[in-house]
Amino acid sequence: MTGPHQDQPLVTAGTSLDAADAAVVLVHGRGATARSIIGMAEEFHHEGVAYLAPQAAGNAWYPNSFLAPIESNQPGLDSGLRAVGDAVDEANDADVPTEQVMLLGFSQGACLATEYAARNATEYGGIVALSGGLIGPEGTPRDYEGSFDGTPVFLGCSDVDPHIPLERVHETADVFERMDADVTERIYEGMGHGVNEDEITHVDGMVGRLVD
Repeated sequence: MTGPHQDQPLVTAGTSLDAADAAVVLVHGRGATARSIIGMAEEFHHEGVAYLAPQAAGNAWYPNSFLAPIESNQPGLDSGLRAVGDAVDEANDADVPTEQVMLLGFSQGACLATEYAARNATEYGGIVALSGGLIGPEGTPRDYEGSFDGTPVFLGCSDVDPHIPLERVHETADVFERMDADVTERIYEGMGHGVNEDEITHVDGMVGRLVD
């Protein structure tokens, strides 16, 4: 498909893909950049891991809240999902199998990453949503097909995040567990909208296990 995000660069760091044993696809949030979330990877860098970050046109994957009607966020939403898929394909083309590819997103990027994973359920190296959850208004059908086949999933969020309702984090955990993911959900009291040291430590362990 073509869309607003299809002509944007893929920023890379870490081990080159042709020499990597695993890959992490990092999806930035609204108003941020691929380069900024690639910088986060320095906190959990492991030798043998390639880091790939697609860039959203205009630094936003879709225009409205992730809780808005899905059609109101088109064509950006579908284009963003394709951008995540293209990054996974890039890893696969370099002989890094999907079960060695981790998806990680923050905020709007976490919403995009979880929605992509749910729509393309298979065994991944891991799925990490930092302050995010599945996309769509309350009552959106979650009749996704497929199984995560034990994929480790980490959902971290504040209990008072101004952008991410706690109920949506719980719903995302429930949906992923139903689809055979191994879910860890951590809710941080009073944190606000950000990433903390405990989350980074957990992600570091997940990335490390990809290349142990």
